[in-house]
Amino acid sequence: MSEIRPRRSVLSMPGSNARALEKARTLPTDVVMIDLEDAVAPEVRTQARAAVAAAVAARGFGRREVVVRINAPDTPAGEADLAAIAPAGPDAIVVPKVSGPDVLVSVGSRLRRLGAPDRTRLWAMIESPMAILEIGSIASAARDVDSRLACLMVGPNDLAKSSRLRLGVPGRAALLPWLMTALVAARAYEIDIVDGIYNSFTDAEGFRAECEQGRDCGFDGKMLIHPSQIEPANAIFGPTAEEIAEARAIIAAFAEPENAGRGVIPFRGRMVERLHAVEAGRTVAMAEAIAALSA
Repeated sequence: MSEIRPRRSVLSMPGSNARALEKARTLPTDVVMIDLEDAVAPEVRTQARAAVAAAVAARGFGRREVVVRINAPDTPAGEADLAAIAPAGPDAIVVPKVSGPDVLVSVGSRLRRLGAPDRTRLWAMIESPMAILEIGSIASAARDVDSRLACLMVGPNDLAKSSRLRLGVPGRAALLPWLMTALVAARAYEIDIVDGIYNSFTDAEGFRAECEQGRDCGFDGKMLIHPSQIEPANAIFGPTAEEIAEARAIIAAFAEPENAGRGVIPFRGRMVERLHAVEAGRTVAMAEAIAALSA
């Protein structure tokens, strides 16, 4: 089983907002995503870059995963972001507007040359029609040790803009085929995938509905734009008490001596297979990882 890291809530915070970064150290989000791209005006980019590098290097975020979204790596701003942030050692660098695997291998190689620790991973933003067309090859970069790819993030606003589709359609009907294409690619190469933002942070009911849809589709979590979205995202994308209890019961049932070597066993009126025991193990491991975040 690959490493289990809760990514139920990925809160995006502008790198130019010192107060927001300080507040992020106390919020119950699984992941703090510090943004140096869209959320930072070009005229303050240099100061923001230095401040973010210092904040990441200082740690103090507890067990939260800290990731930094840089500007496109083939631009001067992106190169400067990478040079400043990599040595600070974030948990991951988020690469925007990825349209193929080559950029991930290139950035991964540069991380090593820039002195980033081995634990620093890459996340890829999926934001264009080309990214959808190339999603299999992008996700396959996870098999290349230099790419360090650990997670995909869907960017629905950019996808909608470049494809001329409407996000306001109930149930995201126009976007759903692409979301599932990206999810299948992530699962094929055993990496995580995070659903994109819900724009109306004051619409709690709509946000909850979209989180539930993302969870049911198989996403690991959701990118957030406001602290008020953290609690519902954590609740929806995390296993329930009932799911955890059943997972433990399935594991215990397969551990009974009479079930040794059996691939299928009866369990509470239905038949369960070894694959269900594997999934139960992941559910329990996720629950334990979530508990450790608040310990």
